[in-house]
Amino acid sequence: MGLDERLPDAPLTVGVDGSEPSLRATDWAADEAALRGVPLRLVYASMWEHYEGEGLAADFGRPFEEIRGEHIVEAAAQRARERRPGLQVTGEVLPDGPETVLLQESLRARALVVGTRGRSGVAEALLGSVSLTVAAHAQCPVIVVRGSHDNQAQAGIHRRVLLGVGADAKGSAAVRFAYDEARIRGVPLEAVRAWRRPAHETTDNPLMGGTTARPHEEQAVRELEAALEDAPAELDLRRRTAEGHAHRVLEDASRHADLLVIGARRRHGHLGLQLGRITHAVLHHSACPVAVVPQQT
Repeated sequence: MGLDERLPDAPLTVGVDGSEPSLRATDWAADEAALRGVPLRLVYASMWEHYEGEGLAADFGRPFEEIRGEHIVEAAAQRARERRPGLQVTGEVLPDGPETVLLQESLRARALVVGTRGRSGVAEALLGSVSLTVAAHAQCPVIVVRGSHDNQAQAGIHRRVLLGVGADAKGSAAVRFAYDEARIRGVPLEAVRAWRRPAHETTDNPLMGGTTARPHEEQAVRELEAALEDAPAELDLRRRTAEGHAHRVLEDASRHADLLVIGARRRHGHLGLQLGRITHAVLHHSACPVAVVPQQT
């Protein structure tokens, strides 16, 4: 489903903690909420303070004991309103851990927007544990805002939405989400299906290389066509198959996209990290924001 199909009156919700990644997420979400004419909701989990105290104090230039969650929410709300005048913005401080707060918000949000990570000594190129947990378990789409490290969310400079097409993707929530995202932006949708020949099919023989590859490429083409069978006629849809590891194909393509959409299966009753290897890798290394769209199985 697209952002506009889930709950008509639901807000676009952002997890804020005062860090630069969460500010970029706020900027990105403000733009998206304004585009759709929907409310923007900012939430701060008060238990962030237990392990972000020193970072908060440094960023705000004040002793930690003088900093409250309300200050962080108010600053983020002011930033969103200045970026998008007229946007309806609300904020709330919730007394729980960030994962718990955001997963509860996913039950009633249009979508959740999060930054790559909060403050820590680990390079920001890697995804933080909060964002990873939320992407793996949320009941609504989760957009992880990647691709900029200058405390500013970039506008849609590439004018393209990218969809990673996996096996059995026909009619999936991720495909429908990608249709909607391309439509509302008025940009092309590039749908990519990666494929690989089995390891036992050697390419050492130059006479056999193309022969062994052809059936696998043709299968990828069929799977791509099946997944996009119900694409809206007015959509500028560009289909592409590519040989290689799926996560590397998508990471390369993300350099020329404004949003990468990928599905994540949710198995009922399963408590583990419900992200496949491809989604996990893309969340860590994509060059653009990544939308993880849950699919119940």
